[in-house]
Amino acid sequence: MSRNKFPPKPKYDPDEGPVYLYGLHTVRAALDNPGRTKKELLATPNGLNRLKESGDIGRVSVRETTPKDLDRLLGGEAVHQGLALEVDPVSRFGLDDIHALKLVVVLDQVTDPHNVGAILRTACAFGADAVITTARHSPRETGVMAKSASGALDLVPMIEVRNLADALEKLKDRGMTVLGFDSEASAPLKPRTDDTPLAVVLGAEGKGLRQRTRELCDEMVRLDMPGPIKSLNVSNAAAIALFAATAGRS
Repeated sequence: MSRNKFPPKPKYDPDEGPVYLYGLHTVRAALDNPGRTKKELLATPNGLNRLKESGDIGRVSVRETTPKDLDRLLGGEAVHQGLALEVDPVSRFGLDDIHALKLVVVLDQVTDPHNVGAILRTACAFGADAVITTARHSPRETGVMAKSASGALDLVPMIEVRNLADALEKLKDRGMTVLGFDSEASAPLKPRTDDTPLAVVLGAEGKGLRQRTRELCDEMVRLDMPGPIKSLNVSNAAAIALFAATAGRS
């Protein structure tokens, strides 16, 4: 490990520039992931001390910085806790790379990084084996996504597919029931009472699931809500769906 002082870095572009993960839990998870390429840790003295209290930081190069410089780099809204880790994006998996799939979350063109990060966190909490996204119309890995995921980006495999319809067919061939969510579906969501492998399919807010995706679902369900608001953020819907999917499992 080297600890150096350099001039502050210019503000980065999350859509084009390097990937910075920030915040204690997110940086800790990335450091603990042996499959993650870590380039440089930017840390304030206090941030570095807290990070070391949570575990070994390994051989990553450390650049001492200030809260002001991190604000300038990441933007004033970033809750960085004195830590930012420059990394390569986490490796995306193919559908054939993960053999035992009992519970997966499938995202049909969900593009908001806050939502995808929150869904990753929920998927991790409920023991999902993977989150499946499309190669197009899905967000690039950013600090915003990683912060929303609170470390789950380095814990839950992300499977990237080019053709979602083909991927759903493969999941069905592997014995999974494909459960789609739509506010207009005739059947309400109910807790599952068996151990049948399940793929929970969620669409983007507003447009929902595409027609071909709906056609390939074995079941379509809706979330019944007695209150005056009849729709939820997709990440909240994912949490309810995963609770129902796992509530009856042994």
